Amino acid sequence: MLLQVIADYGNGDPAFAEVTQQLLLGLPQSQVSCLSVPPFSTLATGFWVAQLGLNPGPERIIYHNCAPRQDDPLSRSDNEGEGLTYALLTNGVQVVGVNAGYTLAFIKDHAERLQTVNVARAGSQFRSRDIFPQVVKTVAQGDFSLLGAELDRSLIPSIPPDQVAWADGYGNLKTTIPAHEVNLQPESRVVVQVGDVVSDAVYSDGSFKVPQGSLAFAPGSSGWTAQGKPVRWMELFLRGGNAWERFARPRMGQKVSYSS
Repeated sequence: MLLQVIADYGNGDPAFAEVTQQLLLGLPQSQVSCLSVPPFSTLATGFWVAQLGLNPGPERIIYHNCAPRQDDPLSRSDNEGEGLTYALLTNGVQVVGVNAGYTLAFIKDHAERLQTVNVARAGSQFRSRDIFPQVVKTVAQGDFSLLGAELDRSLIPSIPPDQVAWADGYGNLKTTIPAHEVNLQPESRVVVQVGDVVSDAVYSDGSFKVPQGSLAFAPGSSGWTAQGKPVRWMELFLRGGNAWERFARPRMGQKVSYSS
């Protein structure tokens, strides 16, 4: 069993080691893979839950924790935070994680089951180590006794349009602009704005089909197949450079627009 942990602890944060230790305590034969997203970025969390969950891979459980505790602006009693949920995707992948912001936005239409989990929402500042791993263990062992009511999918936020979802290690900006909604001719010139920064770009059906030093606006490497149809997301790619730097290091959720 592969356990993929997605959380906003920070790259190299010992929190990942502590969570891994608790997961392996009950599932010693499992392999744990950790992915860090920016602090409080439920958008990046949801994006990677879908990217890792909806694409082919081995038997796995995705365990995500990004809980900004923004569901209630008042003071929190006993470190209470957003509730835990369970999802069974149409391809059989299981997902356990906090329902916060956009964490479920990308998978809500691709889940056979989407339920609350009857587990404490309070009692520890570090719930993802002290409380939630027990749910992952029981689910992995085929015990679903902790599952509760079906979630009302109409209350789960949809994918926010036209935003930066991720900046990868090369500075490529992955967006929430669906590739099939872009109606441009290949090699046509466009003007792209990310936040307050504007830049010329070239629309391409393949990122490397632009000269060195040019900014490409092209279908990227991220996406999945849904109901038999491919889903691709547009990326901004600066060949020989760094698009994230070009656009002044935008945060996740920054608005993206383009015009021809």
